Amino acid sequence: MMRRMGRRSVVGTVARTAVVAGTATAVVGGMNRHAAGKEQQAADAAAYQQEQQEAQMQAMAQQAAAQQAAAQAAAAPPPAAAPAGDDLTTKLKELASLKEAGVLTDEEFAAAKAKLLAG
Repeated sequence: MMRRMGRRSVVGTVARTAVVAGTATAVVGGMNRHAAGKEQQAADAAAYQQEQQEAQMQAMAQQAAAQQAAAQAAAAPPPAAAPAGDDLTTKLKELASLKEAGVLTDEEFAAAKAKLLAG
């Protein structure tokens, strides 16, 4: 058999072309998967960062609300206690009205009044 020099057979050329095309397809597919993986990583990182920022903002808002509530509680004056004189005056007025209504006698009124003033 005699073989020609310099020319290749058609079957060899087709086979070589198929190998090159298959290799190119595999390489492009791998590059696409790699790029998609990088994009997914970037999207995951961005989502994580967004969640962290939202959590930090929420924590800051809660802290600010707690500080504001504490400031309002500190700024509000405590309820004023009724002076002892007012309470005594009120009780004496009640005794006087009971005496005027005839419920208490003069002696009972005097005894209750003395007890209030002493106590």
